[in-house]
Amino acid sequence: MAGSGSFGISSAPGHYNIGGLELLCDSVKVHNVKVELQNGAEKLTMKDLLGWVRTNLIKERPEMFMKGDTVRPGVLVLVNDCDWELSGQLDTTLEEKDVVVFISTLHGG
Repeated sequence: MAGSGSFGISSAPGHYNIGGLELLCDSVKVHNVKVELQNGAEKLTMKDLLGWVRTNLIKERPEMFMKGDTVRPGVLVLVNDCDWELSGQLDTTLEEKDVVVFISTLHGG
């Protein structure tokens, strides 16, 4: 990868309004983004992407999405339709054209 990558990031798969995380991003469900590698890094990880999302996409209440360097409990993360817990979570390496999906599993009653 030569310094950047483009990624599809969505708060819910397809056109479904699942989870409500898009409310933190001005009600936009799907974001196609280009994330530059930082400080001479050779690869982009989920930890890098989450920091970028917090800085560039989350418009309000980032504490509803993240806790520290990772997502809050109750947010399911899929990388190319695979649960990120199977691919290394924060250490998951991302490549150009990867699709990352965030789904909130928490809801009111």
